[in-house]
Amino acid sequence: MHSVNGRERSMCSPSASTPPRLIEAIEADSGGSPSAPVTVSTSRHRVEVQEFSDAVLSCTFRTEKDQNPRIEWKKKGKDVSFVYYEGNFRGPFEGRAKIEGATVTLRRVTQDDAGEYRCEISAPQDSVSLGETNVTLKVLVPPHTPSCDIPSSAVTGSVVQLRCRDQQSIPPATYLWFKDSKPMSPPRHANATYLIDAHTGLLEFRSVAKEDSGRYSCQASNNVGPAKMCEGKQLTIEDINITAIVAGVGVVVFLVAACSCGGLLLHRNGFFSRHRGRSFWISQCHGAAHISSQTLHRTEDTSNVSYITPPQEPQDFKHTQSFML
Repeated sequence: MHSVNGRERSMCSPSASTPPRLIEAIEADSGGSPSAPVTVSTSRHRVEVQEFSDAVLSCTFRTEKDQNPRIEWKKKGKDVSFVYYEGNFRGPFEGRAKIEGATVTLRRVTQDDAGEYRCEISAPQDSVSLGETNVTLKVLVPPHTPSCDIPSSAVTGSVVQLRCRDQQSIPPATYLWFKDSKPMSPPRHANATYLIDAHTGLLEFRSVAKEDSGRYSCQASNNVGPAKMCEGKQLTIEDINITAIVAGVGVVVFLVAACSCGGLLLHRNGFFSRHRGRSFWISQCHGAAHISSQTLHRTEDTSNVSYITPPQEPQDFKHTQSFML
């Protein structure tokens, strides 16, 4: 029995020629003290704080042997940038952050500070020399006064859209519309005359009526800070004036007809002819008569008429020829 136990001990006990790494493995399997790597953890992997308040990024670690490990904080983005390196804060964190152990506190955070951070602990003396943990920082922004797009007037039966938007609040705001200082509840049936989208801030009337006239305003809220409301604006719904429309159409038709008739008369009188007749003065018993060359061309007997053609200038419509009867 002892010999058997002796053999078992000899089989489990390393000899002098056993390599050191194998000895550590044998000790770990036989209940000895295994080597413990550096461990890094955080109490909160996700931190949410309001804008302009302080944010605590927790980081704790435990090492095997190294009592002075290297502590680094980095921020992930398009490029990885140092937050804390070689005992100093870097970049925009210089002068507004502090570190206790490996936990970092950022003062008066803004949207530029939001993102993912990584705490890295390097312990060269440990068997596993590097450990890390991640912390995500979300900066909450209360609602701002939303911008409201409200038309001043519309005609009955038309589609009208009212828009409300706050692009700065985080998380995104939800919207509530008011008519004459009274909240408008979202419609609960399919035949409702209007629709409200609380997430986009759209208020749409499918077919407005006179009773939809009123003063409209919109409120933005996101449970981070107090809700904000835009200034109310008056929306007036007007009936279509059929009499005015008919009268306007009548005036247009009259003007078109008058222009057409006037143009036809001018055309018949030769106003638009390219070659208008030349004018002549003819001596008669009772005085001088003014006729045109066109009239002369229509005269059957012109044998007794003699005329002298003076020099003419291009496009001269004054009388240039005289006749003596």
